[in-house]
Parts: sequence; structure tokens; C-alpha cells
Amino acid sequence: MTSGACLSFPSSTQAGSAAWHAAEPDVIALVAGRHGDPFAVLGPHRTPAGVALRAFVPGAEEVEALLPGQRSPVKLQLRHEAGFFEAKLPGNPPDPGYRLRARNAQATWEFIDPYAFEPILGPLDDHLLVEGTHRSLYERLGAHVLTHQGVEGVHFAVWAPNAAVVSVVADFNFWDGRRNPMRKRIDSGLWEIFIPSLGEGSAYKFRILSRDGVEMPLKADPFGFSAELRPATASVVARTDHFTWTDDAYLQARHRLDPRRAPISAYEVHLGSWRRGPDGRFLTWDELADTLVPYAADLGFTHLELLPITEHPLDASWGYQPVGMFAVTRRFGPPEGFARFVDRAHAAGLGVILDWVPAHFPTDEHGLGWFDGSPLYEHADPRRGRHEEWGTAIFDYGRREVSAYLIASALYWLDRFHVDGLRVDAVASMLYLDYSRRPGEWLPNPDGSNDNKDAVAFLQRMNAAVYGAHPGAFTAAEESTAWAGVTLPTDVGGLGFGLKWNMGWMHDTLDYMSLEPVHRAWHHDRITFGLLYAHSENFVLPLSHDEVVHGKRSILGRMPGDDWQRFANLRSLYAMMWSYPGKKLLFMGQEFGQWREWDHAGQLDWNLLDYPFHVGVQKLIRDLNRHYRAVAALHARDCEGEGFRWLVVDDNTQSVFAWARLAPNAPPLVCIANLTPVPRSGYRVGLPLPGRWREVLNTDATDYGGSGVGNLGFVEAEEQSAHGMPASAELTLPPLATLWIVPDPD
Repeated sequence: MTSGACLSFPSSTQAGSAAWHAAEPDVIALVAGRHGDPFAVLGPHRTPAGVALRAFVPGAEEVEALLPGQRSPVKLQLRHEAGFFEAKLPGNPPDPGYRLRARNAQATWEFIDPYAFEPILGPLDDHLLVEGTHRSLYERLGAHVLTHQGVEGVHFAVWAPNAAVVSVVADFNFWDGRRNPMRKRIDSGLWEIFIPSLGEGSAYKFRILSRDGVEMPLKADPFGFSAELRPATASVVARTDHFTWTDDAYLQARHRLDPRRAPISAYEVHLGSWRRGPDGRFLTWDELADTLVPYAADLGFTHLELLPITEHPLDASWGYQPVGMFAVTRRFGPPEGFARFVDRAHAAGLGVILDWVPAHFPTDEHGLGWFDGSPLYEHADPRRGRHEEWGTAIFDYGRREVSAYLIASALYWLDRFHVDGLRVDAVASMLYLDYSRRPGEWLPNPDGSNDNKDAVAFLQRMNAAVYGAHPGAFTAAEESTAWAGVTLPTDVGGLGFGLKWNMGWMHDTLDYMSLEPVHRAWHHDRITFGLLYAHSENFVLPLSHDEVVHGKRSILGRMPGDDWQRFANLRSLYAMMWSYPGKKLLFMGQEFGQWREWDHAGQLDWNLLDYPFHVGVQKLIRDLNRHYRAVAALHARDCEGEGFRWLVVDDNTQSVFAWARLAPNAPPLVCIANLTPVPRSGYRVGLPLPGRWREVLNTDATDYGGSGVGNLGFVEAEEQSAHGMPASAELTLPPLATLWIVPDPD
């Protein structure tokens, strides 16, 4: 039900000849901006004495109504000097769309009365929100440009069940919280108002009085589709439902795709520091479409993975402290610019993955914290509702309305912007009640366990919703623990993610590669151990932004030795990574060997591409991606044990590894890595087939900056068993290098 429905009989009408007048307490509350049911007083109302028309117009000295069918305006009487006017009208209540004309000594202005319109939300919205099953919640809440009862305007709706009063404040009403108080829907705690003659581009917030009458800081719209550029913090009315897409063919192909068995090689990008304009400004979405999209496509990546693009107040958070879960950050332009960017990416054959952050939110006063004067979006108990380490709040995943809000956000980016995947940040912090907490700082379950059952249920519902609505799209979890079943389907108790970041592989591999080669023999298991669990989940191999900041050095900077050896180690690492089971992710700058750590406030060191070693790394990445996409053995069985076979696993004294990648009805690929600076000739490796094998990749090739040691393009495999294989060949292993060989199709 709604309160104060238009044309209802006001509960506080006076008796006798003045029965059409508003009650004095109502007037006092309205002009003070503290009336919780403005639609019960303002606008047209039937009364025992006839139709009353009431308006609150601060600053007006006179107000008259311009009514259809009336030859002359009807003058309203000034009831309160703050601007409350009322009149008794002849005949029936006027239809919505009539105008009010106001005057004072300085100006005359006209407007359509927003208090003449019926509600837009209905009982079904109330029910689905409270039940937590409103799949299209973003289509009902927020600010929507539409036509209502024949009049164009903007419908505002916000959830604030514990508020006493909620108003829209904006440029159009001078940020005066008294002018446009909203209608409350009692059954759900939703507030709404339709403001006529308003369109895109208006900056707005919500003024909220808590249940005990305390005025909250002005709040941005939780469902706002756009926002002002920081440091300004208002939401901005924007349409995101009218873009003309050209990517039907791409989406149809994606619909038929099984991401587990497809090549996924993601180029992870922080848009604000990939490249800057000549004056140090951020590039626009269109400029990024002109530069980033062709760059990533030329290097053969299958996807762009973007650090969070939802609105956030602090650049230094990299987007991981979002305020608007539906707002495209204004740093790069309006929402339609992002839509054009995705469309251009799809035209180039690139998918777009968004980093999505439901794990926490900042406590900036204009954000979600204590939104209606109570802990609404966050858990009420700080032992479950706050990350002291990060200074952020934690969503109350067990509250159905909050869960629905987050799931609607996940679906919004796929529905409206055609993105291809969501990488969910900090999943481990959601799963464990004691995450980053000392004893006494967390609240266990009644049985003493530490798993956050509400978060688990939320993640399962979110993944089920995404996969149900968008076949071919996928979700990926940044989950750093051994939680079982992250990528198992929800119907068998899993969390339902499509992919999981393999943090163990990342740590072990970087630790190993950071060692001087002379020490690697004693740490051989850093490379071999990961295969014990490599197929326990559907993994992504991430060399992400987190590995090149906070004193960790760049990936190249971690490599030991002189410059030649550093680059040789880096190239060998990349070739091993691209042939290891799992999807690939590489953070920007590492594709050409950035020396410095990542700096979010600048741009990549593009001048390094003036130097051959850096160009060689970039050429290698291009070739790795080309082979990875073309050779089914490198991706078709990433997530199944049948796709991998160890060949040389125990040669720790020489730090040599060899394995085969396999796929049904496709030729195998064999990877051999020599991780010492000593070339090795006559090194015998078992192979699945006899005959000629072609050397399709050699990270020591001179084109990449290597020394040119290799096998002259081919090796001959004899019918001599080795390493459990029916055939074998003797190879020359270049120093600090990785080789790929495949059966020669000729």
C-alpha cells in the first residue's frame, strides 16, 4: 500500500465552513520539511466542502492555478508566509498536468504540480523487494526519465524504510529539502515521486530525516546511473536503456560458448593510468575505444578486464571502494560512452570483464552508510558489518533487500552494457566471519563455525541469476583460500562461479622465478605442487595489479640476474604460464616489461618500447596469444585433468620441466622449460607421437631479445619410449628459455 494517495480524503481536515483547509499541524510540518506524508496534503483533494488545491512554493508571494477548461486562473490563498498556498476549486479535481504560476517581486515562473500524480510503483514492487526476488530492481528504483499520465519527467524512487521524511534535492529545487518530499510506500519502505518537465543531466541527492528526526548528510542515489565528477558527489539523471547496439553477432556467438573450454586471455587494465592525455587528463571512453581496444586486440588478448568502473570518491582506492553500484564513473565520460566502448570492443572480438565489488563499501557520508539513519545496507553488528583493516562497511548479505540490490547490480552490467563477465573482488573476505580479525573481534555462528552463511547464500543466488540470464557470460572469484567448491554448480552445493583466481599458482611461481637459478633446484616443488590441485577448480592464472604494487616490484623487477637474464626469465615465465592449465590474466605494462611498480596517478612507461628487449617481450605476448587461441590443446581442457600430462617432473638438479597439453581430436602441444642459464644439448624428452615435431615457440629467439639457441625449427621423435610416452626426441634447450613443440602436420 502507499500513503497519501492522490485525491484521497485528508485525515486531518477541519470541520465546518473551513473543511477544505489543510490542518494547521500539517502546514507547520510541511513548511518545516518534516511532514512524512506530503501527498496527503499537497495537490488536489476532495473534501466535504469541495475540491481543495494546495501547494508549497517557497519564495512565492502569489500562486495561481492554470486549469484545463478554466478561462481564468484560479488564485490560491497564502496560508503561511513560508509559501504554503491553498484554494477551493470549482467542479472535479483537475487531471495531472495542470500548471501552477508563481510570482514574487523579482520573477514569475510556472511548473507542473508533482503532487497531482498517482504512484508509479505498485504492490508487486513492494512484495518482490521485501522478498528479495526483484530481478529488475534497477528498472524501478533510481531516477528514470519517462512519461507518466501523459506528462514527461523523471521518476525518483529510493529504499529508506526507517526514514521519517525523504525528499529529492537538486538544482531544479535549489537543493531545498522542503520543496519535493516523497511519497512513502508503507509495505516496503520505498519512497517515490514523479517530477514533471525534468530530463537527463540533473544533479540530485536525497535529503533524509531519520526515524527520530535527525537530518542525515545528503545521500547519493544507491541506484544512480551516473554521477558528478569527484570531488562533487551528487548523482546525475541519466538514461542507460536507449543505446543502439551493433554486437548481435558477438553476443550470439558468446551465447554458444562454454568459457571453461574456450581461450580466455585477459588484459587487466586500470583505465585511469593505462595512458593519459597530453595534459595528464583521463582519456574519454571514445579515446579509449580508439586506442586501448585496438592495442589489446592486436596483442591477441580475448578480453579486457577493467578495474572497477563504478563510481568511487577516492582515486587511490583504484575503484575498490564504490559508492554507486550502478553508476559508470564520470572520470571517463557519461554512461553512453561506456556503452560505445563495449560495442567497439565486441566489434574487435574482445570481451569485457568488469571488476565488481560486493565485499565492502566506503563510509563516505554521501554513500550507503547509515543511509536512513540506521545500519540499512551494512550489517548492524560491527563484528559483521565493518572491515577495520580497510575502514569500510560490509553489506548485510542476509537482508533480502540488500541481497536483491547487489544481484540487481550484477545483472545491470550484463543487461544494459553487454559486459561478458564479472570478476568478484575479495570473495574470501565475504566467506569467513573471522577474515582479518583477531579473537573477540568477530561473531561466530551459533555452532561456533566461522563461515558466513548469509554471504554464501548470496553468492549462490547471484551466480545462479547471472548464468540463468546470460548464458556464455561468466563470473570469476578472487578467492585466496582453499574453500571447496567455489566453481561447483550451486545445485550441488558450490558457490556457482565459473572461474576462480589461482592465487597459489601465482605465489609459488613468482617465488620460484624470483630465485637465482642456482637456488632453484631446492625449490622445484614450487612449480610442481600446483598440479596437485590445478583441476580442483576452474582456474585463472593471474599476474594482476596486486602483484606490482606496495613494494612487490614489477614482474620484470622480480626476476634475478643481469638485464639479459631478467628478460630471459620473464619470457620463459610467460611461455610456461600460457601453456599451464588455466585461463590467463596479465596486468597492463607487464606485456612489455614495465620496470617500475604500477602508479595509479600516472601512466605506463610507453617510452620503454623504444628499446629492443621491451619490444621483444611485447612480440612474445602477441605470439603466445596467437598460439593459445589457435591450438585447442592449450585451452580446451584447461579445467580437466585429461588436458595435462607431466613428462619431466623430477629433474630438479637441472631445473627442467616438461609437460604435454592435450585435447580430444586435436594435436598435442609439449612445453619444455630450462630455468637455468646453461644451454643443454641432447636433452631427451618423451613425446606422445613419433615423427617430426615443429618448434612453434622459443622464448630465446632473437626476435624476442634472446640468444637464438634452439632446434632450427624441428626435432625428430623416435619410437623410443621415455617419460611414459611411446616416443621421444633429443632437443637443445636454450638458457632460461621455454620451448613449445607440436607434431608437424606435413
